[in-house]
Amino acid sequence: MPDKFYEEPIDEYLPQNGNRGYRVSRYELELIYKVASNRLTGRAEITAVTTAVRPRFAVDLSQALTVSKVFVNGAKAAKYLHQRGKLTITPQQRIPAGGVLSLVIQYGGTPKPVRGPWGEVGWEELTEGALVASQPNGAASWFPCDDHPSSKASYRISITTDTPYYALANGTLLRKQTKASQTTWVYEQAEPMSSYLATIQIGAYQKHRIPTAHGAVPMQAVVPPRLRANFEHDFARQPRMMEVFAERFGPYPFEGYTVVVTDDDLEIPIEAQGISIFGANHCDGRRGAERLVAHELAHQWFGNSLTIAKWRDIWLHEGFACYAEWIWSEEAGGPTADQLARAARHNLSRQSQDIVVGDPGPLRMFDDRVYKRGALTLHALRLELGDTAFFDLLREWTIRYRHGSVTTEEFTDLAGHYSRVPLRPLWDQWLTEQPLPQLPPANAV
Repeated sequence: MPDKFYEEPIDEYLPQNGNRGYRVSRYELELIYKVASNRLTGRAEITAVTTAVRPRFAVDLSQALTVSKVFVNGAKAAKYLHQRGKLTITPQQRIPAGGVLSLVIQYGGTPKPVRGPWGEVGWEELTEGALVASQPNGAASWFPCDDHPSSKASYRISITTDTPYYALANGTLLRKQTKASQTTWVYEQAEPMSSYLATIQIGAYQKHRIPTAHGAVPMQAVVPPRLRANFEHDFARQPRMMEVFAERFGPYPFEGYTVVVTDDDLEIPIEAQGISIFGANHCDGRRGAERLVAHELAHQWFGNSLTIAKWRDIWLHEGFACYAEWIWSEEAGGPTADQLARAARHNLSRQSQDIVVGDPGPLRMFDDRVYKRGALTLHALRLELGDTAFFDLLREWTIRYRHGSVTTEEFTDLAGHYSRVPLRPLWDQWLTEQPLPQLPPANAV
C-alpha cells in the first residue's frame, strides 16, 4: 500500500506539513524547561482516530529535538524513524480504519525556531525566558503534532520551569504547584485549537486582572513589572474594544483573553488562541500600538475560532483582522472605516498590482497587500450590502463556524444570502484578479 501522506500534500503552500491517515482529537503535553540552558524535555500523548488502514503514521517534529521512546496504543512502536522534520511510527499491529491511535512520544533537546520562507518561527529564547510564535509551521519546534491549520484538537499543557518565572499556556489554569526550585503550571484548552496557535510564554512576569464590567469577558495581563504603568495606559480601551467586537462579530468565542508583553522588543505581535503577545516596544506609554491591539483581539474570532482549512485563504484571517482595526478607529473617534479604506486603496494603487488575494502563493501569504486588500474586499462588501446586512452576515459567519475550519467558498456562499444581487463580480474583482478595483462610492448604501 503506498504511503499517500508522503505523495500528496495536504496543503500546497506547506507541502511538508500535515499528515494523512488519522485525525487528532487531543494533545496532552508534559514539558520541563530549563531557562538558563534552553533545555526542553517533553512527553506528548496524542489521541487520534485513524481514517485509513496504514502500515505507519507520521507526525511533524523538528530535528532539533531527539526522540527517546515511542509507544502506540500502550505498546512500544515496532520502529520509528525521525528525519527531515517527520517522525514516522510503525505500530506492531495494523490498526483498523476508525480505530483509536494513541501515541506517546518522549523527546528532548535544545529547541530552536524552524527556518522557512517566512523567517524563523516556533520556540524562541528571550533575554530572560522563552516565547512561542508558530505561525505558520513552527509548532513542531517544541512538540510532535499534526502541524496544519485544519487539524484542530483540545489540549492539556503542563509546563514545569524555574520557580521565579511565570509560565503561560493556552486555556484555563487548572493548577499550579511549586516544589523547591521548580513550579508546574497545568492549563486546559477545551475548545479545538490548531497546532500553530498553541503557545508557551515564560518570563519574569506578573499577572493582573484587567478591570471589566460585570458579566464581561474576563481579561488579564501578564507583563514585566516595569511595564505595568505603560500597559494600563496603552491597553486601557481594550475592554471597550472587546464590547465593540462582540457586538459586531458575535459573542467572544473563548472563556477569557490574556495579553502578554515581553521584556524584549518584538518585530510584530504574536497571535495565539485566547492570548496575544506584544513586545516591550508595543507598550510605549503613548498608545502607539492600539491599531495592533485591535488587530490581535480580532484574531480570536477570525483565525482562532474560525481557522482556515488551507493557507491560501489567509485573507479570511488577516483581511478581517485588518478591517477590525478600521472598525475600532471609527468607534474610538478616529478616521472612519470608509476614510481608512480609501486611504489604503490609494496607497495600494501606487504599488505593484501582481497579487491575487484569494490565492497569493506561499511566499506572499503574509504580504501586507493581502491584509489591506482583504480588508478592502470586506469594505466593498459592506458598501454593497449595507451596514445591517453586513454585520448580520459577520455574526452568522462566526456563530455558524465557531471553533471550526473555514474556506473562502463558505464565506462567499453565506454572503450571497444577504445580497439582493449576485456577488460574483465583487468576488472576482477583489479575490481572483490582480488589478486593484475601485471602491464603490460611500453613499452606495
